[in-house]
Amino acid sequence: MRAKDTLQDKADRSVRPPGRPLHVRESLRYTSRTMSLTRDALDTLRKTSRTFFIPIVRLPGSVRDAVGSAYLCMRAIDEIEDHDALQDAAKVELLTGISAILEAAAAAGRLDRKALRELFKPYRASLPAVTLLLGRYAKMAPASIARQVWSATAGMSRQMAHWVDKDFTIRTEQDLDDYTYDVAGRVGELLTDIWKWYDGTEADRTLGIGFGRCLQAVNIVRNRKEDLSRGVDFYPSDWTSDDLHHYIRRQAGLADAYLDQLPPGPVREFCRIPLLLAKATLETLVSGGAKLSRRDVIEIVGPGKGVPLAE
Repeated sequence: MRAKDTLQDKADRSVRPPGRPLHVRESLRYTSRTMSLTRDALDTLRKTSRTFFIPIVRLPGSVRDAVGSAYLCMRAIDEIEDHDALQDAAKVELLTGISAILEAAAAAGRLDRKALRELFKPYRASLPAVTLLLGRYAKMAPASIARQVWSATAGMSRQMAHWVDKDFTIRTEQDLDDYTYDVAGRVGELLTDIWKWYDGTEADRTLGIGFGRCLQAVNIVRNRKEDLSRGVDFYPSDWTSDDLHHYIRRQAGLADAYLDQLPPGPVREFCRIPLLLAKATLETLVSGGAKLSRRDVIEIVGPGKGVPLAE
């Protein structure tokens, strides 16, 4: 006997493109506890990401939970990588430990949240809330996509430990490709898997990697001074800002092609917004500005077509 549809199931179907069946249908029963968890997660999203909060909350229920879970899991490990007070050895211990726990969870289909709590225990006073709540946010992913979310986060965490261990040394364009893949291209691959799970949308994973790399490379340009002040240089040897701008434009071409493969609807809109913000940020930096204003962001995330990249 099929479970009765929830209001969210009906809302999900109402925004799916006609004729595109949900490959894996789940009846999401939102208990009061689950609703509280979702509100907490959305509040954390609001506090931690101006770029992704709006596009995530615009997604319908099940895919919003999948993407929100993935974002918060990856934010949790990113906070470890960027932590000012933790020694590198502690970062490597935490990131490799998280990777092992999530890989085991992906294989077994069950997350050991107690193991995460034990891993965090010696560093509890130093770690931010989003990291300490990693287990909760990982469990927010719908069951039929959770393994992919956990596996992708595990892979990213493992590679973050690798980059911490090698002191983020980037000398060649291949090093830059490797780094931007590990911390952002993997996100593009996971999103591509989530779109297929949600409504059967097929997209090229290689183009999804370009989408992630484009966003990350813009962050590298934007955070250049801050990174240098802490002794980290993500520019390959002898590269100028113009070289990295050219790199971004190449990745942006892949990102644009990725969006072209997505049908109109919430999934395409989710990808459109951060890409527009990344392009506009590059334009602002190229013209000598520091960052986008709040008004700029509001104008960009509204309906409309893309903006060209600055030359």
